[in-house]
Amino acid sequence: MTTVTKPDPAPKDPVSTDPFLSVRDLYVRFATEDGTVKAVDGLSFDLERGETLGIVGESGSGKSVTNLAILGLHNPRNTTIAGEIMLDGQELTGASNRTLERLRGNKMAMIFQDSLTALSPYYTVGRQIAEPFMKHTGASKREGRARAIEMLARVGIPQPQTRVDDFPHQFSGGMRQRAMIALALVCDPELVIADEPTTALDVTVQAQILDLLKDLQQETGTSIILITHDLGVIANTADKVVVMYAGRAVERGTTREILKAPEHPYAWGLLSSIPRLTADVDVPLSPIPGTPPSLLNPPSGCPFHPRCAFVEKVGGDRCSTERPQLPDGRGSACHLTTEQKRDIFIEQIQPRLR
Repeated sequence: MTTVTKPDPAPKDPVSTDPFLSVRDLYVRFATEDGTVKAVDGLSFDLERGETLGIVGESGSGKSVTNLAILGLHNPRNTTIAGEIMLDGQELTGASNRTLERLRGNKMAMIFQDSLTALSPYYTVGRQIAEPFMKHTGASKREGRARAIEMLARVGIPQPQTRVDDFPHQFSGGMRQRAMIALALVCDPELVIADEPTTALDVTVQAQILDLLKDLQQETGTSIILITHDLGVIANTADKVVVMYAGRAVERGTTREILKAPEHPYAWGLLSSIPRLTADVDVPLSPIPGTPPSLLNPPSGCPFHPRCAFVEKVGGDRCSTERPQLPDGRGSACHLTTEQKRDIFIEQIQPRLR
């Protein structure tokens, strides 16, 4: 077995209660020929050690952009990032490339969405897994190869001594995703960001990948951010959830709270659009009307109001002119009153979810 050699961590304040990862008022802007894309707009969340946070929303809601900002992977020539990102007490916003390179792959890592394009076709899977291990620990090529074999075995790749010399195209989709997990975990990072890790995999392999992440987290105590558009994926995986829309967090709470009693109309739409085995096959799904807004020119007020079926219950032009605030802790950014949310959910939404 190959041992990861890391420098001793800095001493921690024994009375500190700061979260392991804290994101505060994060803004990400992209300069384009058509204007400025407001990809992330004032996002805040916390993640504790050993915890899994699910970030859900449609494509274009800012999920991946947020996590690429945490890793420092945006192009600084056309990207403006503001706000605070604290990882284990270290500020990442504005950190130097050298600092981020020391952290990436070592303290924090990412499982990218498409393993076929994320893995280089020119190098063997084993070499790609061994490279960050050798870089961060100073291990030799022999030690790096041994570590790659160990990691392939750890994620359930059969005959790892042989498959370590295979190229990505020689792996099946599920095996490539396992190899991506091995690559992300090779230096035992404390934070793993999984960006749609089950995309394009069949249901059985999806379940295997999610179970593998849970098992590895229990072994290592790793904190995980799970990015997905599918609330079903995070149902048995995440401890808490942030629902994103148009670059903003519109609801947050524990997984049970979000799935059992969601408060925001957008979360209602996401849940209502999930097929159910017990539903009548003749009853159509309830899609969210319209399309996600352009982040070049997002709607004023509540960004969801052009697609929301409950604007009239708020009255006046409040939804189109006033931005609702997301409260600390459990809550949603919506102008509906607590009583209105409860009544609408019980009378109109809950029957669709049975």
